[in-house]
Amino acid sequence: MAEEVKKDVPQMFKVTIDNITVEVAPGTTILMAARKIGGDVTPPTMCFYSKLKGSGGKCRTCLVEVAAGSTADPRPMPKLVASCRTNVMDGMVVKSITSEKVIDARKGVVEFLLLNHPLDCPICDQAGECHLQDLSYEHGSEGTRYEFQRRLFEREDIGPYIQLHMTRCILCYRCTYVADQITNTRVHGILDRGEHAQISTYISKAIDNDFSGNMIDVCPVGALTDRTFRFKNRVWFLKPMDAHRDCEKCSGRVTLWNRGDEVFRITARKDEWGEVEDAPDGKHMPFKLISKMPYCCCHRPCSRITQRTNRISLNSSLNIP
Repeated sequence: MAEEVKKDVPQMFKVTIDNITVEVAPGTTILMAARKIGGDVTPPTMCFYSKLKGSGGKCRTCLVEVAAGSTADPRPMPKLVASCRTNVMDGMVVKSITSEKVIDARKGVVEFLLLNHPLDCPICDQAGECHLQDLSYEHGSEGTRYEFQRRLFEREDIGPYIQLHMTRCILCYRCTYVADQITNTRVHGILDRGEHAQISTYISKAIDNDFSGNMIDVCPVGALTDRTFRFKNRVWFLKPMDAHRDCEKCSGRVTLWNRGDEVFRITARKDEWGEVEDAPDGKHMPFKLISKMPYCCCHRPCSRITQRTNRISLNSSLNIP
């Protein structure tokens, strides 16, 4: 009789980040270990998205200092590393906000991201929930040393519901990953190279699929804006309310943004890191994201939204026949 093969329980690694020790599973990145601790210890991110495979390693805002590589090899790493791409080792010691090198590097990265970024915050729909706005407030400087001509692009409607402001784009690639991994076809991408690189489509207004609104949800800046919500209201004037919609394609976990009796938009529910929440039952994988109002994931209005035990009809409030 064959011997039974016993699977070993995976060993947990201990990693210390800013003098706080946490145990994580092997293969966990420094960033995810820091998120387990939470608070200011967690490095900021602009391109990493835990639910999109291949994301991360582009913006360099999550740089950290590794003071000790592991218990077996305690030598420090010679340069700062991207925490979203570097796995932890047992006994690793990491410095985030306690390192002057890291703070100085983040200031440099923010200055680099703002080289071509216009001062559109007063008129940008992303104001109030913009990750770059928060990052520049925490690590940005008062002025810029950049003296050359900035990149200029015309606003472009790349779909019936999406308007692209390429001057605000930081090339995080999130929208392309969404199109690759969630939609059936991807019709947009990065054109050209170097400082001429831009996101666009070869055919105008070509992005028209069931999950096109998720490209707006994952954009960390105001490069992709919802045409149905443009200049309608400011997010700090709206009241968010968790709701649910029964949908065959997505999880249906949404957030209603209303002011009084009027619902201005519907977005996916997001966690404290600004990422779309997972469905608790794990269903509808990988279609867990939901598009924006008024077309939902099925390009039709959300006819009924369930909030707790009450049912709210949105047709009357949105004036949709």
